[in-house]
Amino acid sequence: MSTGVLFEPIQIRGLALKNRIVMAPMTRSFSPSGLPGSDVAEYYRRRAAGDVGLIISEGTVIDRPASKSDPDVPNFFGEALNGWEKVVDGVHQAGGKIAPQLWHVGAARGPNDKTDPRLIDSPSGLFKPGAALGQPMTEEAIADTVAAFSRSAEAAVQLGCDAVELHGAHGYLIDQFLWAGTNVRQDAWGGNSVVERARFAVEILRKVRAAIGDRVPLILRLSQWKQQDLKAKLAHSPQELEALLVPLAEAGVDIFHCSQRRFWEAEFEGSTLNLAGWAKKITGKPSIAVGSVGLQGDFMNAFRGEGAAAASLDGLLERLGKGEFDLVAVGRALITDPNWVRKVSLGLFNELKGFERESLNSLV
Repeated sequence: MSTGVLFEPIQIRGLALKNRIVMAPMTRSFSPSGLPGSDVAEYYRRRAAGDVGLIISEGTVIDRPASKSDPDVPNFFGEALNGWEKVVDGVHQAGGKIAPQLWHVGAARGPNDKTDPRLIDSPSGLFKPGAALGQPMTEEAIADTVAAFSRSAEAAVQLGCDAVELHGAHGYLIDQFLWAGTNVRQDAWGGNSVVERARFAVEILRKVRAAIGDRVPLILRLSQWKQQDLKAKLAHSPQELEALLVPLAEAGVDIFHCSQRRFWEAEFEGSTLNLAGWAKKITGKPSIAVGSVGLQGDFMNAFRGEGAAAASLDGLLERLGKGEFDLVAVGRALITDPNWVRKVSLGLFNELKGFERESLNSLV
């Protein structure tokens, strides 16, 4: 199929993009002590020079003591902002646009994490249903976390970032408040319905919206699945999804970034729409589809040391052409090849590379 639909321009608030391709946020852990250096700046500049429409950075953490579980994940506060200023300048000089992804991992901790459990932020002191880790967040901790998201978002605009994304997916802190399995609070930050559990996300969105103003788009990444449970769901029907998405949209979301392991899978029975398709249909807001774009096999296989061969884009192009979603996020393919977008635009499909686990060992 023709790839022309991928290269149509689009404007959302003050963000004008030359094409529909987004670089998905992917943790790389090449920022010692949280400080991104010249190698990180060059990594993103190369993708901008390769014609990526919008780069969403790897997850960058807010100013909370336990916001990350890996010391080499970049901060988005304090001294680290000097490094991000160089990243932003390099992307812009190469003709690209960039948004930081602001992140707090909450109680999602890896096996090698050494964080003192007393410092871990989570809604109910749970890593997953029935698995205790730390203590529930106090009102003071919640207020400070909301403020920390706002400060980092404001810093992003001051640095000249073109948009801001909040990581509300994959079982991390914002998602832990949304998920009934990890939010069993009985106060105003919890509840039996997803609308009640969305209060934390709504408060962050409102504060961030106020901090960044009306010109810069606000993106929210959401997922049904969690790293703690790949089959978990926040919404089991379109009606439940609407109950979640509408208050988030009203709180300030401009773009819903809908993470699936495989973008081509239908979200609910009776419709071929994926999660991004439903988000757009329900809210009318632009959406980003993501999940194994251009590759065979979902990205969870990468954590098991598996690679992935290149795959046809025909199904993606058909859905995008129908207007089911507006943007397409590409992950592992762009880790391997910074010129993936340009090759697609030129029809050089035989030159597209698959993904090898070794690609994660360096910043290509």
